[in-house]
Order: sequence, then C-alpha cells, then structure tokens
Amino acid sequence: MAEGYIKHNYEPILPQKDEWPVVKLSKNRKEFVKTVAENSKKSILEITGNNLDLLKEELETTLYREKLRIKQNPWAVDPDDEKDFWRKVRSTLVQTSTDNSLTKTQKKKKYLEILDDITRRYAEEIASNFVHTHYKVTRRIVTFGFARLLNAARVKGIKSIFSNQYTLQDKIQIVGETDQIRELASKGTIVMVPTHFSNLDSILIGWIISVLGLPPFIYGAGLNLFNIGIFAYFMNALGAYKVDRRKKNLPYLETLKTYSSEAIQFGVHSLFFPGGTRSRSGMIEKKLKLGLLSTAVEAQRANYQKGIKDVNGKVFIVPVTINYHFVLEAPSLIQEHLSITGQERYYKERDEFSTSYKIFKFLIKFFTKGSDISVSIGKAMDVLGNYVDNSGNSFDRHGRKIDTRDYFISNGQVTVDGQREEEYTYHLGKRIVEEFHINNRVFSSHLVAFTAFQMIKQENKKLDLYSLLRLPEEDIFLVYVEFREACQMVLNKIFELEELGRVQIAPHLKQDIDAIINHGLENVGMYHAKRPLIKNRNGNIETQDLTLLYYYHNRLDGYDLEKLF
Repeated sequence: MAEGYIKHNYEPILPQKDEWPVVKLSKNRKEFVKTVAENSKKSILEITGNNLDLLKEELETTLYREKLRIKQNPWAVDPDDEKDFWRKVRSTLVQTSTDNSLTKTQKKKKYLEILDDITRRYAEEIASNFVHTHYKVTRRIVTFGFARLLNAARVKGIKSIFSNQYTLQDKIQIVGETDQIRELASKGTIVMVPTHFSNLDSILIGWIISVLGLPPFIYGAGLNLFNIGIFAYFMNALGAYKVDRRKKNLPYLETLKTYSSEAIQFGVHSLFFPGGTRSRSGMIEKKLKLGLLSTAVEAQRANYQKGIKDVNGKVFIVPVTINYHFVLEAPSLIQEHLSITGQERYYKERDEFSTSYKIFKFLIKFFTKGSDISVSIGKAMDVLGNYVDNSGNSFDRHGRKIDTRDYFISNGQVTVDGQREEEYTYHLGKRIVEEFHINNRVFSSHLVAFTAFQMIKQENKKLDLYSLLRLPEEDIFLVYVEFREACQMVLNKIFELEELGRVQIAPHLKQDIDAIINHGLENVGMYHAKRPLIKNRNGNIETQDLTLLYYYHNRLDGYDLEKLF
C-alpha cells in the first residue's frame, strides 16, 4: 500500500450540528433568500445605472433568452410553472411598455416589480435545501458503501462483506495541508477551489470534507446533475446550491454571485470548481471562470466594511488538486475539446453519468480495480493570493506579515471599487492555477501517457495535432527499450521539479523504471473499451486510441516537459 498520505481519522471541529454554519443558514433560509433577491436587484440597478431604458432592455433580453431555453433546451428538473411564469412576465412587460398613460415613475415601478419577481424566483431556485438528517445518512451510505465495495475487491470469500481490512483512505489518499485547513475552518471562512475532471469530483470532495472533520460546505452543482435521482439526493444532502449553466442573462448571473457572496459573509464554508466545468482536454485548468471567484473577494471586502477586523471575518482560499489514473468520461470530453478547438462540427456530449444505474456500475468497477486516487490539499491563501499561516495571518512573497484589510482602503476607509476587485480576482485566479500545478501529484499513468504521446509526436514532426490524431493506430508502435529510456528521462526531470517544489509525486514513482511503466500501463484508462496504451506480444508499446492517449498525456502539460523531446 502506498505511503506518504494521511490516514488518521479526524475528530469533527464542530461536534454539535447546531454550530455548523450551513445549519444556521438553512434555519434562516427564508430570510436569506429574501436578502439575496434584494441585493441582486440592487446590483442590477447599479449595473444599469438606474436607467429606465437599460433596465427595460435587460428584462426583455432575459425574457427572450428564457423563452428560447424553455423551447430549445428543456430539462426534466425544470419547475412545472416555467411557461406560466414567463408568460406572465411577458404580458406585464408588453402592457407596461405600450401603456402611454403611465408616467416614467409609474413605468419604473412596474419594471422594478418584474425584476423583483425574477430575482426572487432565481434566488429560491438556486438556494440549497440542506437537511441535517439527510447529510448524516448520506455520509454513512457513502462511507459504508464505498468501503464494502473496496473490501469485496481486495478480500476474497464471504469474509469480504464484513471485512474492514482496507479503508477508503487506502484507496483515496489525502495529502497536503490537512491540519491547516482544520485550524483555519475553526477561525474564519474557507472557500475550497478544486480541479475538475469528473462528475465524481463532487461526491469525492464531499467525502473528503467529512473525513477531515470539517462541517459541511455549500457548493454550486450543475442543475443537470439534479436530473439523476441518486445525484439529486446526494447533492441536496451535501448542501449543494443549483447552478444552471443554460442561463446567461444578467439577473440570473447577479443572483448567483450574490448568493455565493452572502453565504461566505454568513460564515458558511463554500466550494466551487473555478474551472467552471470539467476539463475537456485532460489538462489542469489554466483559465478560470472568475465570476464565482470574485464573490470571495467581494465577501472579504464586505466583512471589512462591517467592521469585522479579526480572523473570524477572514476568507481563506484553499486550492485542491484531484488526481485520477483514469477518467470515466474521458472519451466524450476529449472529443468535445477537439471539436471545439478544431472548429469541426459540434459533438453532442454523451454523458456516462446519465442514470443512477450507470453511476453504480462505474463505482463497482472503480472500487474493484486496484487503482488509487489522491487528493492534494494546498496551502491556504487570502483573497489576494498571499499564503497564510495556521493563525490566519497573511504574508507577502517576501515573507513579510501584511494586513489584507489595507488593500481595500482608500482615503482611510474601506470602499467599494469594482475595478480594483476585478484586478484582485484576476490575480487570485492566476495564483490558484499556479497552486494547482504545484499540488499536482504525478502518477505512473501520467508519466507513460505523456512520454508515449511525445515520442509519437516526435516521429511525425510534420503533422499538426489534428493530422497526428488521424493516424491509424495499427501503424504506431514504440520500441520498449527506447520508451523505457524516454520515461526515465522524463521522470528525472519530474524529480528535479519536485526538488524545486513545483510538483508532487506519488510514492509508487520511487520504484524501478520497469515496475513504474508496468504500473502505468495497468492503470492508464483502465476501463475504456480501447486502451490508450498496451504492451504487445513482442513487448513493445502500442496505442488502441491515440485521442485518449492525448487526453491522458495532457495531465503533464504546463511543466515544459515537452522540451526534453
């Protein structure tokens, strides 16, 4: 069993459920939803500069987009009264716009009422329905179910059902700053920002939070996941609020951001995937969606405005890098990535997680194969991207202690400055990407996929990526001795990067090179019908799917390792 990961069970930092911020929030749900709707309305009015025509235009755009969504892209999870609600909005809008007997003030009042209805509806739709008893049951189901599957795979015979020989922490290895996140979660508010490769990530992170003894976090989960019975149950129980990526109108986006900002100010620990969606290419995210991230900066400034100067008003950003040997959805994700970047026809996304049965089947496959996952908890930062210590003090890059509050002050007072906060958010995004790469833990599967793809690319220098990926797989093979040499070369460079603190490595990379290569070949893309890499009868290396090999190769993009070839 691999060493170098944390295996002890942590005591909950808040044993009483009534102390959990998320429970306090759910008791206040009605009031909280009202606050979110009100504040969203205020910020929309600020954006439209209180201009009647601009407000009317935004309402018309929202109505148009919502009608289009209902017609072209309806989901089972959509509320039954959707059509009625927007029909009513339409008739009030048309009536108000065409009624010449109304004064400007009367018209404005009507438009504000419409806006009010819309933001309330959105706030209600987004808000989570955290139920403490469901959370406890879910936690037990996940832990018990996963552990049973794991032991059934490793311990043969009737004993397997009752065996506790292997724990989930042997399978899902937690590494990194676990003590720090526990310390800071009891002092201020945590915003956890993980990488995103698979639909499994949400459940996985939920389990990690509970293992570390942290109170439940709220997090934004795609509304599409609520279409699936089993996911809907888990999501609701784990405090998920709903994010509908089909809605791109201003009132919706502002309500979503306000919900996140208000929850952080309320002291609720929060989690969001800053990449916005699963990585289509298999690369660690380089460009982040800054919308939700900006809510952490905004919440920090708002806390300072309220006069909260001590650590309990501080917001801590914790990057988390998730490492898999394989991703179930890889084939459809990489196809989608290539069709978008190659500007070819758009592939409709096939979702391997479309039914509860498929998810269950995947979990059984996953736990009955001896393949590990690791989750690296990064060093905590403040909203400006500075590292913080366990007491929550911020330090600049020269190691000098600084006061984050000073960065929100102008003329001696904490002020709202949209442009300044935009800059801070942009910088924080860059810092998170850096931390993702530092916390990335290289697996044998990443090593063999990267090396093989680079060798194939080197042999076909004249071809661009798309032509390369069209090469017939049966014509491609790598001589084992050369492959072994190249793997060793890449591995040596990875060890150098680890020395410099630029990446982490899994303990299984400490074996001899042949054992590492075999481990990588066994694990890379182990469930796909066509394997990205195999050893043929002659002992040489072949690929059954070059596109998939490219996907798994991409995991080591961003370290300049391609310069070795």
